[in-house]
Amino acid sequence: MRKYLLIALSALLFIAAGCAGSDQAPESTPRPTPEPTPEPASEPVSEPDPAPRSDEPVPDIITGTIEMEDGGVITFELYPDIAPESVKNFVFLARQGFYDGLKFHRIMSGFMVQGGCPDGSGGGNPGYSILGEFEDNGIENNINHNRGVMSMARGSDFNSAGSQFFICHGDPLFLDGGYAGFGMVTDGMDVVDMIAATPNNGDNGSVAPGDMPVIRSIRIDGDFDLDEPNKLPR
Repeated sequence: MRKYLLIALSALLFIAAGCAGSDQAPESTPRPTPEPTPEPASEPVSEPDPAPRSDEPVPDIITGTIEMEDGGVITFELYPDIAPESVKNFVFLARQGFYDGLKFHRIMSGFMVQGGCPDGSGGGNPGYSILGEFEDNGIENNINHNRGVMSMARGSDFNSAGSQFFICHGDPLFLDGGYAGFGMVTDGMDVVDMIAATPNNGDNGSVAPGDMPVIRSIRIDGDFDLDEPNKLPR
């Protein structure tokens, strides 16, 4: 009986993804590529029984590692007290293996390197979006976009970020207040430098598919439980 109740409740809670157009940033102030429109799911999927929760407390600063296919390693820390939804989203996707095998598809040396698109086009997303945690959206965020800062890419809609993120290669402080910084590279900026040296095809930083640096995995340290992000419909 409980099984059928869970399936019925899951079907009622399912939200079909919506559609949104893509936008381009002004040429004078390059911005991370807008996130894409997801395909609506064909049918609801029942949620599994929740796993037992860990007794390990959530750390004030969450740490993890990006391992590149070529062996390069980038370590980072995330700040859940500053950008909780962005951090929960990144941890949720990383723990699901969402980023494994994805690529840095947009590269602009001296500006940023951007990855996390599931189809490598700059138009992909996880099927939902999250709250934009920055001043222009009415949310305090004191992370400045200095070299090494990790931040969420988005479209013109302030709440359009999904899975795509970027690492600042320079100091694009003009992004402050308009993009959700949520973490910082603590080691491996030499690897980011190598990614940034990848040739691109134009002013917007697009990279030929065969040249895109590949993320082997993103791993989060610790076995603590962290709530899933509040998933907004696309």
